[in-house]
Amino acid sequence: MTHKSTASAVPQQSLNSSNRCLRAPAMQSNCLQLNTTKTKVLWCAHSRRQRQLPQAALRVGTDYVLPSSLVRDLGIYVDSDVSMKTRVSKTVSSCFTVLRLLHSIRCSVSPAVLQSLIILLVLSRLDYGNATLYGLPGNQNNRQQSVMNVAARLVLSAPKYEHVTPLLRDLHWLRVPERIEFRFSVLVFRCLHGTAPAYLADELRHVTDSDSRRRLHSAST
Repeated sequence: MTHKSTASAVPQQSLNSSNRCLRAPAMQSNCLQLNTTKTKVLWCAHSRRQRQLPQAALRVGTDYVLPSSLVRDLGIYVDSDVSMKTRVSKTVSSCFTVLRLLHSIRCSVSPAVLQSLIILLVLSRLDYGNATLYGLPGNQNNRQQSVMNVAARLVLSAPKYEHVTPLLRDLHWLRVPERIEFRFSVLVFRCLHGTAPAYLADELRHVTDSDSRRRLHSAST
């Protein structure tokens, strides 16, 4: 569970909402119980306001849960400052581990098999949930791009310092910022055409649907 706070005081409305959720008929009728060992509370704020975040244990249902500075949900790590640095660091580390292993067997497999393994074991890690990385600073994307650069050189047996742009073009691989933008654009398209989950689609509106903004020059885009 995640709550967002920009003040040092704990917003009682958020806590009440959480307790109402735990007492919901669906929870009770399905005999669902809160597992405290798998429950974390994350207060989100800008890095300059991290010291103002509450540190006391919060009562959730009948149990108490200590706030955490990091949570993992469906394999995606989220920091309390929403910088996604942990997510990027762990992804880059795991990708380079796989690349080192693939480098050791590169002479034992064909180039086509090697490329398939890299797409399956490396690029899939970079692409997983990458819509959550939209808008990150360039240095975070550069770290992930370094993974793609090494992967491209490995597939094409290129020297370490060979310029990577022609290699990516030959492989038809988008760069990391473009891959993120593509996934994010697909998600927005699905929201606008009713094929995305309701909790996302219901929050997305055309600018022209807003009375206060429909007359702006940017409304048409």
